[in-house]
Amino acid sequence: MDQRRAKGLVGQLMELALGADAGNKDQPDFLGLDVELKTIPLRRDGRPKESTYVCSISLPKMADREWEDSIVWRKLKRVCFVPIESERAIPLPDRRVGGGFIWSPTDDEVAALRADWERLAAMIARGQIDEITAHLGDVLQVRPKAPNAAAKRMTLDTDGAPRWANPRGFYLRARFTEQIVARALA
Repeated sequence: MDQRRAKGLVGQLMELALGADAGNKDQPDFLGLDVELKTIPLRRDGRPKESTYVCSISLPKMADREWEDSIVWRKLKRVCFVPIESERAIPLPDRRVGGGFIWSPTDDEVAALRADWERLAAMIARGQIDEITAHLGDVLQVRPKAPNAAAKRMTLDTDGAPRWANPRGFYLRARFTEQIVARALA
C-alpha cells in the first residue's frame, strides 16, 4: 500500500485498536479520558519523519474562537503519543509500534502554542488565509489538508466577501514533536 495515498491510516488503525470513541468529533479521541491520540511516524534515527496533524480548520468559525475554546487546545491539553516505525521499505504490517506515552504541554509549550495559534487565527479571521505559509509559527503551523488541490471550502476574503479556498489544518512542527519524544524517552 502506498502510504502517500493513505495518510492517517496508521492513526485510524491505532484508534480502532485502542478503542478511541470520539470518531470525527472536534473532541479528544478518548472522550472519557479527555486524551487525544497522535501517532508519530519515526525515521530510522528515531526522529519524527513529518509534522503531526492536529485538526482541520473551520475557516468561517475562526473569528469567533479564543485559545481556551479552540479545537487545537482541546486536543493538545493531553495527548497519548504513539511512535510508529515509518520507513517506506518496511511493509505496513511489519512496522513496529513503540511504547506510547502521555504528554501535557509545559507552561512554556502552552505559551508557544497559544502565540502561534493566536497569530494564525487572527490572519484567518482577517481573510488572509492565502498569506499563511507553512513557514509561519514556531511550534504550530497551518498547512493544506485535502486529498488534492481541487478540494475547496467556503471562507471570507480580506473584504469579508465569501470565496472558495483549499481546506487547511493545524500541525505540530516535527522539531517540536522531536523535543517531546526526546524528553519522554530520556
